[in-house]
Amino acid sequence: MSLKCSSSSFFFVLFFFFLLSSHVSSQACQKTCGQIPIKYPLGTGSGCGDPRFTRYITCDPDQQTLTLTTHTGCYPITSVDYAKQEIYVTDPSMSTCACTRPSHGFGLDWDAPFSFHDDTVFTLLDCSVDESPVFTPLSNGSGRVSLCDRQSSSICTFLYSNCRAISLINLQVSTCCVYVPLDLGPSFEMDLNKLKCSSYSGFYNLGPGQESHPENWNYGIALKYKFNVFDEYPGVCGGCERSNGACGFNTQTSSFVCNCPGGINTTSDCFFLYNSASILVPWLSSKRMGNVPFAWFVVWMVMSLQ
Repeated sequence: MSLKCSSSSFFFVLFFFFLLSSHVSSQACQKTCGQIPIKYPLGTGSGCGDPRFTRYITCDPDQQTLTLTTHTGCYPITSVDYAKQEIYVTDPSMSTCACTRPSHGFGLDWDAPFSFHDDTVFTLLDCSVDESPVFTPLSNGSGRVSLCDRQSSSICTFLYSNCRAISLINLQVSTCCVYVPLDLGPSFEMDLNKLKCSSYSGFYNLGPGQESHPENWNYGIALKYKFNVFDEYPGVCGGCERSNGACGFNTQTSSFVCNCPGGINTTSDCFFLYNSASILVPWLSSKRMGNVPFAWFVVWMVMSLQ
């Protein structure tokens, strides 16, 4: 099939192309980072996602790894559950049944749009019974009692006896303390130097029937997030993502933008790209275009008319 156009049509296409070029941003938002899909409120760079999340979650363009950054360090993100609004991260310095190592701890910035998931459990390891503030003297001075979660004491027993990497150190179970972040507020701070503990272990799911098998626990840290104060998903973002766009924001005004294929930014969605293409070439529908950036389509048209 060949296209026959007049010179006026040719200049119209050129005009339309330069009109679209004025809306092209220098960086298109990615839909994935490695194997992890990227959806609102997360983003892969400046102007992508929710501006509140941009400073904390980034995608390395070379390694294609999604990373959470806080004042205590950088932590790889292993998965994101957008339906439940949960983010799962790992700490390379965390002790597990595979390896024990010293750590400085973990913390969230006070203004971060995250909080710890209720299922997240931290276990402090090798704490000084005499010096750690997690142990306080009784009023009668007859001894010390742990301020940690007593109902979860079995977790310490399983870690110290059934977890090979930890059991090889021959630690006393009395040096173990189970912390539940829910009891410490949304901006939880775990400074192991101040707590006089050498390491910690974190997990968010024991698994059914796996309580006594720490080698099968899901090690890591589960976080939860909200879209805003009312936790409402912005409707304009839904239309943007349904049109193959990525929700973002204007870096100067912080107002909403929809980043479309090819880097074109709009204030609503990307459907106009396919509608515009259908006007120029009636037989070209959104289904035929698929994920082809419309800017490249216009270039093809210009080349075809020469």
